Amino acid sequence: MILDYETLKLIWWLFVGLLLVGFVMTAGFDLGVGMLLPFLGKKDEERRVIINSIGPTWEGNQVWLILGAGIVFAAWPLVYAAAFSGFYAAMLLALFALVIRPGGFAFRSKLPDPRWRSLWDWALFTGGAVPALIFGVAFGNLLQGVPFQYDDTLRLSFTGSFLALLNPFALLAGLVSVAMLVMHGAVYLTLRTQDEINARATRAAVVFGVIFLIAFALAGIWVALGVDGYRILYMPDANSAFTPLQKSVAKVMGAWITNYSLYPWTLLAPVAGFAGAIAALALRARAGMALIASSICVSAVVLTAGFAMFPFVMPSSTHPGHSLTMWDGVSSHLTLTWMFWATVVFLPIIIAYTIWVFRVMRGKLTVDDVRQHTHSLY
Repeated sequence: MILDYETLKLIWWLFVGLLLVGFVMTAGFDLGVGMLLPFLGKKDEERRVIINSIGPTWEGNQVWLILGAGIVFAAWPLVYAAAFSGFYAAMLLALFALVIRPGGFAFRSKLPDPRWRSLWDWALFTGGAVPALIFGVAFGNLLQGVPFQYDDTLRLSFTGSFLALLNPFALLAGLVSVAMLVMHGAVYLTLRTQDEINARATRAAVVFGVIFLIAFALAGIWVALGVDGYRILYMPDANSAFTPLQKSVAKVMGAWITNYSLYPWTLLAPVAGFAGAIAALALRARAGMALIASSICVSAVVLTAGFAMFPFVMPSSTHPGHSLTMWDGVSSHLTLTWMFWATVVFLPIIIAYTIWVFRVMRGKLTVDDVRQHTHSLY
């Protein structure tokens, strides 16, 4: 079966969205647990329980991020180039924060010195908080548009700065991301821990769940009433290969909610975002159901942004006509075809393996477990 170019472009928009959902569902609670570590663990053994709740799976979860970056490079090369140029300093900061996480897991319990262990506890906190904030800030800037442009030879130039990325709306989006992932991590801890840690995690889930609901609502209102969206006025045939300079784009207030009017079913995403968070808090006594609800919530937030921006992937705030969309930021027809069949074969295997790993590693962790396996656990 040979798929036409236009269909493949849409499929790869869906695949990239699926990878983002996979990352935020799995690695998302890892980051949330890391942010909660210094606060929920009052004693060293309690902190070891928290660390080991994600110890067997955190490396596999982080692969979703690596896979996502590789897919964007191969499927959306123009987007990859623009994003990693425009967000270079921010991405580098997030990368440095992620790099110290393996050290936190591997070295933290090697020495009994409380200062040594506290240092690595805060390293794990940083490795969770910084990426969570930066990813949210990045999405906030994408919704506003990024200051970049192409010349006649398609050479990219970026006119912004790192500090300009830290604007009020982007920081609100960062707060949405941090609160959402802390809630997700806290809900996960209620599934994996007992007694005092479980009670503290439950309280943290409620606090940050409420913060998320308020911040998410404010961000939605801001997008609808205070952010210029983007609308395509003219573009060539979507089934052809063309450059991003051949279309016409206008900035229009409230344009990011147009898709919700044209396709009412997309409203399920923001509704699920709110409903999932509320359900996670309401079901906090049933940890398994609460984690499912929390996973729906974090996935729906990603889909909310994706549906609002469709078909834009990286709008240009200074030259709207140079914005990158899923139609003109992609690789060749042949490349997308080969990648499609590779994904059809391997993605189900990855998902099945991930489910199997979580099934094998399920169960509660206690302080007694840490004491009995003190030399084999983190």
